[in-house]
Order: sequence, then C-alpha cells, then structure tokens
Amino acid sequence: MQNKYKNMKVVILAGGFGTRLSEYTKTIPKPMINVGGKPILLHIMKMYAKYGFKDFYIALGYKGKIIRNFFKKSIYDWNINLIDTGKNTMTGGRLKKLKKYIGKETFFMTYGDGLSNINLKKLLKFHKKKKKLVTLTAVRPPARFGALKLKGQNVSYFKEKSRVDEGWINGGFFVMEPEFLKFIKSDSTYLEREPLEKATKKKELVAYRHEGFWQCMDTKRDMDKLNQIIKKKKIKF
Repeated sequence: MQNKYKNMKVVILAGGFGTRLSEYTKTIPKPMINVGGKPILLHIMKMYAKYGFKDFYIALGYKGKIIRNFFKKSIYDWNINLIDTGKNTMTGGRLKKLKKYIGKETFFMTYGDGLSNINLKKLLKFHKKKKKLVTLTAVRPPARFGALKLKGQNVSYFKEKSRVDEGWINGGFFVMEPEFLKFIKSDSTYLEREPLEKATKKKELVAYRHEGFWQCMDTKRDMDKLNQIIKKKKIKF
C-alpha cells in the first residue's frame, strides 16, 4: 500500500449504551469491557496500529469520561482524538459529528465492540479498486444453532451449527469516502438504515468478504467466547 494512505484516519464509534450487556455497562461504557485483560477498544486500536494506521478519532457518548480517563495514561505512539458526540446520538449522527475532523480524505470506520483478523491493507486496496463511497466487511456470523428443514413432521435436513447456512452479515470494518456523510440527516439517524440503504440504491456500497475470524460482543456469551479465544491465543491482535 502506498505511503499516502499511511496516515488514514480511523473512526471508532464508542458512545452507545450497550444495553444487552447491562450487567457491565451500568458502570462502564461497552468498549471498556475487558476481554483478555484489556478493554476491547484497545484490542481494536491495536488491530489498526499493527497495519500502521494510528490516527484515531473516537466518538464518545455514554460514560465517555471513563474512556477519556483511560487514555490519559496511554503509553502508545498513537494520535488519539476523543470527541464527545452526545449521549443519545445514534450511529449515523455520531459519524456526522466527526465531519470536520474527517476532512476530505478516505477513512476507516468501525464499531467499538468487534474483533477480527481482517487484513486492513487488503480491505483498503479493495476499496480503492472499486471506487465506491463505502466498502463494508461482510462476514459469516458465528454459528449459534443447528439448522433444520422440516417436511411435515419429518426432518428433511439437519446440520449442526454450520456457519455456511447463516449467510453474510455486516461485520463493520468500513472504508468510507467523506461524500458518504451527506446521506446522514441528523443525530437520530442510524448509520445502518437510511444512509447505507441509500448508498445501496445508488450502487455506492460494496462488500469485502472476510472468511477469517470475526466476533462481535453483543452479549455475555459473546464476551466469554472472546475471552476464551484470547486466552488460548488463537488470535493475536
């Protein structure tokens, strides 16, 4: 990847309430929940830093002060910008509030609650080749249940916990052009609704397929799974 992309900005949305992990998020914001002894937010930042992307813009909201306090003691050679985007702002609104920081260059964007071993340089190269406003990373969700097909009372198909049957989902890890921000109307706009739907209709959204490791942290079960993966060093960040 050419040097001109080395200083690309990395936007991380870290302001949500994390209600499905309320037993933890009553006291800390979701991105500060520890997995493998460190906040998941730090693991995400290490993923980007590993590929040389160290210019971070973190959108704060719910309990943002805790994230600010954490990075006061940062020992990393990263450029970390912590920006308050409002407690009740939705994902699209948070991104829009960073417009003046993003400027006119291509940027990365992701959520503060998911880990992957995606090759970020390959993702960026794919985005540049496709010349669209947005590239998202398509992943297969971790299988949770066995799949059945029924004919009357008879089972015609049974497969235990197959990821292949689950199709593709949005895994985050976006590359975006700043022009995409014009699709976001207000603080109450969900990024995943009108803006991305509009980009799809205009044929400005493409998907980079990632077949490797990916895991979000929506529930305690997800958190426990991530802890096990990191503990066993199955994935290195």
